[in-house]
Amino acid sequence: MEWSSQTAEELAAALHAGEVTSAELTDEAIARIERDDKVLNAICVPDFDRARAAARGADQARARGEVRPLLGIPVTVKESYNMAGLPTTWGMPQHRDYVPAEDAVQVSRLKAAGAVVLGKTNVPLGLQDIQSFNEIYGTTNNPWDHDRTSGGSSGGSAAALASGFCALSIGSDLAGSLRTPAHFCGIYAHKPTLGLAATRGMVAPPAPPLPVDLDLAVVGPMARTARDLTLLLDIMAGPDPLTHGVAYDVTLPPARHERLGDFRVLVVDDHPLIPTGSAVRAGVNRVADALADGGARVERHTPLLPDLAEAGTLYTQLLVSGSVARFPIEAYEQMRARAAALSADDQSLDAARLRAMVFSHRDWMEVNSRRELHRHGWRQLFAEFDAVVCPITPTAAFPHDHNPNPLERRIDIDGVEYPYFDQLVWAGLATMPGLPATAVPAGRSPEGLPVGVQLIGPMFEDRTPLRLAELLEQKIGGFQAPK
Repeated sequence: MEWSSQTAEELAAALHAGEVTSAELTDEAIARIERDDKVLNAICVPDFDRARAAARGADQARARGEVRPLLGIPVTVKESYNMAGLPTTWGMPQHRDYVPAEDAVQVSRLKAAGAVVLGKTNVPLGLQDIQSFNEIYGTTNNPWDHDRTSGGSSGGSAAALASGFCALSIGSDLAGSLRTPAHFCGIYAHKPTLGLAATRGMVAPPAPPLPVDLDLAVVGPMARTARDLTLLLDIMAGPDPLTHGVAYDVTLPPARHERLGDFRVLVVDDHPLIPTGSAVRAGVNRVADALADGGARVERHTPLLPDLAEAGTLYTQLLVSGSVARFPIEAYEQMRARAAALSADDQSLDAARLRAMVFSHRDWMEVNSRRELHRHGWRQLFAEFDAVVCPITPTAAFPHDHNPNPLERRIDIDGVEYPYFDQLVWAGLATMPGLPATAVPAGRSPEGLPVGVQLIGPMFEDRTPLRLAELLEQKIGGFQAPK
């Protein structure tokens, strides 16, 4: 049997039954990577010697009767997580030799659960792109079409999973960085509720791994099935033991429903700031039809939905103001002059990005107050609905575009070009208020590329979109390996 196609849940059962050893699983995974990754470039930092040692240790632990949720299962880790003894560069050439002294808290949790870490997966420069390429490690290709991107910034992890290099991976998400690669590569990913999973050690080099509470950004699981996502989220969830973890643990509420027919779902496929491509719209409709066929209450409109245009603008402002906060003063002064020259009538996302680059603290507080009103609106919506189905990006995976100025890039939506970063508004719909969102496969484009959708759920009710993802997987199918 070729174990690389099996889920983490299936591998755990096979290991428990003695049908295979962790050493055998690890050797098979390494052989597959060495055979197939030359053209994909998903694994940028292999750690095969330590992985083989960890696999032998897992087999010995199992022989002693130890039971751990991931004992002996091969996994990968996004390059941006600190791992003692391995470089953490975030794709930045000036930090190519930076090696942290300790593991990120989520790497520690993986190891404590018994996982065998095969290595680290590729990312874009500074994690700030919808593609995964950088000067140090090169470009990660989409397993379905090597001329296209695997997504970013967790693109290496998505490509690795789709190619059978590992059973699970961990990534992060600020601007769709878990969900977009999952959508582009045909796998599953879950953006947890903001603050649910500790982020310490997922930090740009050479910053110290402090237990800070990040705004917008989360860490989360990636897998080939919805059940595997839940398995890994249960390991990742919980506060940092250095701060909130001193006082409390996390107990997530159960999913609101177990049967598909009991779910109340809002389907949204139009955004006022950017059109939805036909292939993605077809994926949304396929999921909507499956929900209705399964007896779920499906609606397309509600006055409870927060204003999408304002949500997109607020997200853009929060994202950009945080990203450029430490720019050199010379660059800041240049941006301030450009922002001052904008027409007051210019309410485009490009203008919102430029204005946000020079936000004062007062400006940020005003935007944050508007965010709280949106959060309240979402609470009211989720009193009437259990989940929202919507796109992750407007298109399937697009061709590699390495223009060094991303503001000059364009995204082609059914033959019409739009500003590259405008496609982030769908990912920002869940990110801005901090809601959980599960990316699920939803079919193929006419070119045969994967198409996914996201299931947005109520804050801290992560099990609700995860359970809906599992039921949809049973209804319409899930991951399919690239041909």
